[in-house]
Amino acid sequence: MATAKSERLLNLLITLLVAQSFVPKERLRRVIEAYRDLGDAAFEKMFERDKEELRALGVPVEVGTHDAFFDDEIGYRIPKDAFALPEIVLEADEAAVIGLAARVWQHAGLAARTSDALVKLKAAGIGVDRAALDIAQPRLDASEPSFADFWDAVQERTPVRFDYRRPGAETTERHLQPWGVVATRGRWYVVGHDTDRDGPRVFRLSRVQGEVRRDGPAGAFAVPADLDVRALTRSLLPEEPRGVATVLVRPGAGLGLRRQAATSAGPGSLDLPDHSAQVPAGEWDRLEVPYSSESGLADELLSYGSDAVALAPETLRTLVVGRLRAAAGGAA
Repeated sequence: MATAKSERLLNLLITLLVAQSFVPKERLRRVIEAYRDLGDAAFEKMFERDKEELRALGVPVEVGTHDAFFDDEIGYRIPKDAFALPEIVLEADEAAVIGLAARVWQHAGLAARTSDALVKLKAAGIGVDRAALDIAQPRLDASEPSFADFWDAVQERTPVRFDYRRPGAETTERHLQPWGVVATRGRWYVVGHDTDRDGPRVFRLSRVQGEVRRDGPAGAFAVPADLDVRALTRSLLPEEPRGVATVLVRPGAGLGLRRQAATSAGPGSLDLPDHSAQVPAGEWDRLEVPYSSESGLADELLSYGSDAVALAPETLRTLVVGRLRAAAGGAA
């Protein structure tokens, strides 16, 4: 439901933005798929509500005619100059809507229904300026498969269960009453009440394995009235990275490390330090991995076995080597 509404508003915005002249209401009804099968009363109600929602978001929807001296049909448009807004800060729910829109229409590509609407506008003789889309292009991306499921669960207040895997740990099933979906530090997170731990927790969507499953009826829980989702998410996340480690991973291995890496270099461009003679033979990729906990990164490196090697800093390398020796001594 939320996805359909977001797509409809986005299609209306795009259609009015790219049109080089006023577009009559009936023309909008024919070119935007969500309006086509509605009865007259239902269309009027939905269109007026959508138009006012765009205006409430700061979108300047103008009303006018092609020629002031003739009794032309009234139409609508969004002037590109008036719509070019300065940088704004989105709240969590607003960012989530943009994220949903980005899944439908990413970067230069438009959703099939939106493209169909623009083609129909051109066929009707209304000029279309696709360059106007540059100012409305979403800058957030919600490519995680679980995004829509968590967003719907938040809106419906539906408990969910899902499989979750942290770096260096086994996959476990988690049970959550989701309170919000938040984008921070370039990643998407869901925050809510973890019924297994009986407390608030935050989960990174990219670490969710498989499908998100319903774990109860809609409306099964209440969200705290004084909740600040974004502030709670920041307080629950690990501290910001305080260092960058240089590690080697074999091609095709270390996917968790690769997702975290700030930069990477293939086997042909490796510049290894003096102790490179201790690196096992074979091809390696070099990664620069930010970390906040040296101990946590050492655990993650050890989880990859012989597919990952710590090069720097020396304290990380010493920590990994020490744990390996302790493990070998215990086995002996």
